[in-house]
Amino acid sequence: MTHTSKTGAATSRKKIVLIGAGNIGGELAALIARKELGDVVLLDIPEKEGLCKGKALDLEQNGAVLGYDCRITGTSNYADCAGADVVIVTAGVPRKPGMSRDDLLSINLKIMRNVAQNLKEHCPKAFVIIISNPLDAMVFECAKLTGFPKSQVCGMAGVLDSARLQLFLAKELNCSVKDVRAMVLGGHGDTMVPVTGYCTVNGVPVKQLISAERLAAIVARTAGGGGELVKLMGTSAYYAPATAAVAMAESYLLDQKRLLAAAVYCDGEYGIKDLYIGVPAIIGSGGIEKVVEITLNDEEKAALHKSVAAVRELVDAGAKL
Repeated sequence: MTHTSKTGAATSRKKIVLIGAGNIGGELAALIARKELGDVVLLDIPEKEGLCKGKALDLEQNGAVLGYDCRITGTSNYADCAGADVVIVTAGVPRKPGMSRDDLLSINLKIMRNVAQNLKEHCPKAFVIIISNPLDAMVFECAKLTGFPKSQVCGMAGVLDSARLQLFLAKELNCSVKDVRAMVLGGHGDTMVPVTGYCTVNGVPVKQLISAERLAAIVARTAGGGGELVKLMGTSAYYAPATAAVAMAESYLLDQKRLLAAAVYCDGEYGIKDLYIGVPAIIGSGGIEKVVEITLNDEEKAALHKSVAAVRELVDAGAKL
């Protein structure tokens, strides 16, 4: 997509809009700038416009040191988001100690409804990645209210959850995290389903390397990974979530066609209908190009259906608010 620069000259740089200028929003902007994926618009509510403009200016000055070329704009006006190629939504209240993702539902649903209406008006062609919690319910709401094609809206959870599992497995085995591959399905919460049968170290199944007991403990820590960080920091994680979302955006913008676990629309896959939930998907220039069905054992199928039930309950609760 062609955009116009301050001088009026045409530029072919992509336009990436970040809704929410908090910890994740700022880290997203920094990563996108360093990778030179495109120009960045950092948007938040009018009361936080100064924060948006300040972070944008700070990051542009950072670019003078690091040598990246991209324009970063801070705003509270959705008109500045027009023509976005990618929108990443982090808007909402982060988790505090003692809060479940479900507790966030009523607060963040109101915020998401406002965001969705503005995206529908100003960014109809954008590929939308949701990070706001409770994740799966927020993706469902955004997709419903925008009316965007199913391939155009998704949620970032599986990449982050898989990365956490990847790290814990690497630490357990005292091996390079680069060689570990992990897969986590289901809703983004305590009912997530780490599929250990598909976890490998450079092709070697981890089940051959780690005892069932230790593997179960690692799976449990992964499922509670978000809560562990909230307890330690007093707020939600932001470095890894931002990096995970950028990996998804990059796969779309550069047509990398990466197979990533993401909250995407299921229409019969895995026996799931009319729901956004974490499953493996190919992300390319067509957005969510394909949902990949992997073979699950009976225990994994049962865990996934339990997770589906929890997500559906959340979506139904949201519909009543």
